Amino acid sequence: MSIARPHRIAVLVSPGMAPFEFGSVVEVFGLPRPEVGGSWYSLDVCAERPGEPMRMVGGFDVVAAHGLDVFAAADTVIVPAVPDISSGPSAAVVGAVRDAHARGARVVSICSGAFALAAAGVLDGREATTHWRYADLFAERFPAVRVDPGVLYVDHGDVLTSAGSAAGLDLCLHLVRSDHGPSVANSVARRLVVPPHREGGQAQFIESSVVDEGVADGVSDAMDWALANLTGALTVTGLASRARMAPRTFIRHFTRRTGTSPMRWVIAQRVAASLPLLEAGDASVTRVGALVGFDSPVTFRHHFTRAMRTSPSVYRRTFRAA
Repeated sequence: MSIARPHRIAVLVSPGMAPFEFGSVVEVFGLPRPEVGGSWYSLDVCAERPGEPMRMVGGFDVVAAHGLDVFAAADTVIVPAVPDISSGPSAAVVGAVRDAHARGARVVSICSGAFALAAAGVLDGREATTHWRYADLFAERFPAVRVDPGVLYVDHGDVLTSAGSAAGLDLCLHLVRSDHGPSVANSVARRLVVPPHREGGQAQFIESSVVDEGVADGVSDAMDWALANLTGALTVTGLASRARMAPRTFIRHFTRRTGTSPMRWVIAQRVAASLPLLEAGDASVTRVGALVGFDSPVTFRHHFTRAMRTSPSVYRRTFRAA
């Protein structure tokens, strides 16, 4: 019986790169995952000049074993960052990205890595994202690309872009979810001690005026109360009352704080609360939905499928089989 070939992922390292985004790729795809079973990924670290030490931010060196030929030949290629967005990537890197895409590879960027994808032309006519600090420059330099600075990542199937730094983890987990299903992605997320899916976008992190402490405390109080009462009939009016605000004021401050609306946040918390019940409990799907506050099985299944990209029943079977 033949064993499936691992999905080959290549990550590009450049001198002057910050290590976080690169480390996120290594953490998700480079570690063995015997607990998930089956064939996992193989990871190659590539550089324009393999074998040469490259000084990273923080004062240490990285030596890549492979060059751009291996990078362009992988199943998925990832550009974690472009260290100098003013000058952009080299012609050789742009060519490697273009060749990989033309060959049918899945092309991925994290943070400023979107500048390399855009320079290669693989984002023309598409929506993309990058770190919100770079969005204006990106839009000016690449007018053929529709930049959205408010989301954590954008998935076109063959080309994916993510926002800054930690959003790279969101995108990496999204890739695992797409390739191996939600239960495997959730297992990896637990190992990383991060949520398998974050609600909201990077709008919640964009610099804005300092929020009054009373406002911040009010929103926090409402969120804490909602988490302790997920089975109750939660409404914007009720949450606003807990925050000691008018509903419209509460919605505005809540969205600024979290990047999403109050009720979308509540739905996300209810779905998250259902996961351990589906994974380890014996209650029916209908009962699980009621236990986390959904008013009907149809509503539970709808919101669960929208968030997790699978049904509660399939999630339970897949998780237990894994």
